[in-house]
Amino acid sequence: MEKIKVLVVDDSALIRRIVSDILEGDPRFAVVGTARDGQDALEKIEKLSPQLITLDVEMPRMGGLEALKEIIRLYRLPVIMLSSLTQRGSAVTVEALAHGAVDFVPKPDMTATDARNNLARELLSKAAAAAGAQIIPLPAARGQPVSQPQTTQAARRVVAVAASTGGPRALESIMTALPGNLAAAVLVTQHMPPVFTKALAERLNKLSALEIKEAENGEPLLNGKVYVAPGNFHLEVDSRHCTRLTQSPPVEYVRPSATVMMRTVAEVYKSHALGVILTGMGKDGKEGIAAIKRQGGVTLAQDEATSVIFSMPKAAIQAGVVDRVLPLGELPGMVIALCRRSADGSGFRL
Repeated sequence: MEKIKVLVVDDSALIRRIVSDILEGDPRFAVVGTARDGQDALEKIEKLSPQLITLDVEMPRMGGLEALKEIIRLYRLPVIMLSSLTQRGSAVTVEALAHGAVDFVPKPDMTATDARNNLARELLSKAAAAAGAQIIPLPAARGQPVSQPQTTQAARRVVAVAASTGGPRALESIMTALPGNLAAAVLVTQHMPPVFTKALAERLNKLSALEIKEAENGEPLLNGKVYVAPGNFHLEVDSRHCTRLTQSPPVEYVRPSATVMMRTVAEVYKSHALGVILTGMGKDGKEGIAAIKRQGGVTLAQDEATSVIFSMPKAAIQAGVVDRVLPLGELPGMVIALCRRSADGSGFRL
């Protein structure tokens, strides 16, 4: 089997060595070179023709975000960001994901026990997935969101959205196309660790007419409001139509889990639930969206052509629990149409 050629980019010689050693220790990868900043990386790409790039977020001369934009524009190569676990690092990383990075790996404290093993496990898993990802051109930039009067009306309908690899960009595309007066609450499970989910919610909130926030425990679900599951917590709905955060065991190896979220949405909202599965690795959400379908709700999935990683939508589609498979650009319109169609209180229907 031909090895995947990787270029490792980081201003720290120590990190370059650690990441290179991890990748070289796996028979699937060959590190063809290293670079100390973004400018150096662009020059090395021309010479070395890598198939995958690991890219530090913060570097001198040309930082990771600037370099990423050039790499996507010029070469359409898959990129994994290496991010510091800081507020600034998480915000820049989320922006990088919105600009086409396939995924990211948080840099651990290398003095901690098992730090290198944890880094290796996550890096190798994400690098293998990223190597097969579709690098999709950025959609045309949207204008500023139209402000809408805030509502305190309790949501009678819920849109439950699952996303993983490639999700931040897909979520941005959807959330910037939905109106601020959407007659439903939206719950989002995006596979991300703590700090990064907050940064994601804050970025989306700035770009969307909807009110978007990281979910807190016990919040009532309101129309026109989006609740993002915090990293390391499952986001559920209780019988009072309020959010509930739990740290029950991971499902499909992840916490937050979309399946956990969707099962509770299905139980409480029944036919007034709309399930949406976006791009992502693994099969989280398949059992959850099946629960929504069993309760009479409507289920949608992103198509393969617009998915960075098609694994999550594919699992649900193959299980026969998806009503419509749509390109990313058509999902917001379908959500809006379904909300309007169910305005008479009859529940979602196609």
